[in-house]
Amino acid sequence: MTDELNMLSGRTPPKPADEARARALAAAMQAYDAAEENSAATQGSTIPGRQSSILNRIWSSMMNRKLLAGSALATLLVVPAAAFLTLEIVRNDRPFGAEGEIAAKSEPNVQLARPEAPVAKEERKAEADGEALHAPESMDQTAGAAAPMNAAGGTVGLAARGRMEIMPAPTAPADILPPPAENRERFGNSDANPVKSVATEPVSTFSVDVDTASYSFIRRSLMAGEMPNPDAVRVEEMVNYFPYDWPRPASAAEPFKATVTVTPTPWNAGTRLMHVAIKGYEVVQKEAPRANLVFLIDVSGSMDEPDKLPLLKNAFRLLVDRLRPDDTVSIVTYAGNAGTVLEPTSIKDKAKILAAINTLQPGGSTAGAAGIDAAYQLAEKGFVQDGVNRILLATDGDFNVGPSSDEELKRVVETKRRSGIFLSVLGFGRGNYNDALMQTIAQNGNGVATYIDTLAEAQKTLVEEAGSSLFPIAKDVKLQVEFNPAAIAEYRLIGYETRALKREDFNNDKVDAGDIGSGHSVTAIYEVTPKGSPAVLSDDLRYATTEKPASEPATAHSGELAYLKIRYKKPDGDKSELITTPVTEASAVPSLAEAPQDVRFSVAVAAFGQKLAGNSAVAGYSYPAIADLSAGAKGPDPFGYRGEFVNLVRLAKGLAGE
Repeated sequence: MTDELNMLSGRTPPKPADEARARALAAAMQAYDAAEENSAATQGSTIPGRQSSILNRIWSSMMNRKLLAGSALATLLVVPAAAFLTLEIVRNDRPFGAEGEIAAKSEPNVQLARPEAPVAKEERKAEADGEALHAPESMDQTAGAAAPMNAAGGTVGLAARGRMEIMPAPTAPADILPPPAENRERFGNSDANPVKSVATEPVSTFSVDVDTASYSFIRRSLMAGEMPNPDAVRVEEMVNYFPYDWPRPASAAEPFKATVTVTPTPWNAGTRLMHVAIKGYEVVQKEAPRANLVFLIDVSGSMDEPDKLPLLKNAFRLLVDRLRPDDTVSIVTYAGNAGTVLEPTSIKDKAKILAAINTLQPGGSTAGAAGIDAAYQLAEKGFVQDGVNRILLATDGDFNVGPSSDEELKRVVETKRRSGIFLSVLGFGRGNYNDALMQTIAQNGNGVATYIDTLAEAQKTLVEEAGSSLFPIAKDVKLQVEFNPAAIAEYRLIGYETRALKREDFNNDKVDAGDIGSGHSVTAIYEVTPKGSPAVLSDDLRYATTEKPASEPATAHSGELAYLKIRYKKPDGDKSELITTPVTEASAVPSLAEAPQDVRFSVAVAAFGQKLAGNSAVAGYSYPAIADLSAGAKGPDPFGYRGEFVNLVRLAKGLAGE
């Protein structure tokens, strides 16, 4: 034995098995209580004169010598001692776990029930005869493991008589529970355009809008099984999301062409729809100017989600593949502060650009204003004369460090756009999505606001529609419609609430408006009420005058319903030009079914948007009716956008319970 002990003393003892330690400690603690006959005192009692049994003295001696310090020698001695203690317990008919906790003191995750009163020896023996007494299988077999859980979330413990008992799971106090996730999404809140009387307000003026963010966000909400926030609905962005085959301008000398169609209104038999479609001239790829792009990328902590920074990186990889060899790319990131990741680099060195994108990692707060300043500096450094100089801001819209109010950031981008550097916004993710701020930045930066919820949307925005997103063919584009009071009593512009302009702004070249890119489609729809229709809401004016200037014949323009005017500037120009189009009955079709399919489909989208926004004008027009109208006008759908829309209408029907 001495030789064996000497051999052991020269070796590093292995860690004792947790199972052996648990069994030994449990048996020893039971023996400690078993030593005091006929005592109902719990462990730790301070009753005077309590004497230890021989079992307790053996255990105390081992503890005093610290034989449980984890050495192999301690294990060799403890295991036989535990067997001896167990034998003593069985001979005395003391069931395992008879009086109190046997493991809870060493394993806090194991909860054992204590007896409410001493159990008679006869009762214990009777139960022992009918039940197999053994160490419960529920006890942990690995160090640090939690006690097994029951179906109710509680832990499995031992009863005072050796039976299994379900203990309730502990409940954390309410004041230390983590607060529910806060939804910080923010949308601009604009009431729907009202019905206006032609007698008092015959002129409607607004800026074009080619943004598409609203539709993508609505699609994501519906696909997630929830109705979208009504404030997130901008009908014009939904309508303009889809490609249309409107008549195109013949040459670049005419940057866009307007086409007007008048149809009956499907949701109101007493009114008509005046459908205005504008198609921009499409620049051939080889004729496109050089592009100087700055990727301004939000890498703050809020972007650390799969649908944010990882999706963003993949989206920019797609765009890099779309650019031409002589285009340049720079990368600026911002979190706690802004930093330059990549100086202006030619697409010829694509590997370097992609490597820079791959290094992006999230973390920190969101110093968006500092990032914008740094991005403009890089754009100025790589400025291309007579080319495209644009910043692409990719973010969830959470600006929380430095100047962050809409007005402050608006002033920054307004000042910079005069230098010929425009700014577009790509939105990502949910929870922090600040749509209102992103709209403000894009509108005042002569850019486009889009929302990317999937890689397919990134492909659509940055690859398929890259020309319209990056290459403007006209800026500060404004529309004005004057209605003829002899033919039209009332009108309502569907959408464009955030793009409304004053009548006098139309001819003021200092007033900013939206831009149209290469191949862009812009659609505007008015619901008009003909003179004498039972759907007229306003009474005639008592003191209205019908006098006309002496120089104007009484029959002048009598065949017109309205007069459409479009003002625009060339991308490098400061003086606007004017395009006019009279609207007559020649533009009307007798039924909606006879209208071109693109007109019918866009009308269905407009109806859907109004319904999602809660507009009472379409309250009586059902989701199934919208689905039927859009399905019948789907036509060729190479990318599946229209088929997806029909499915979204059906999803909304189910969610709305119609």
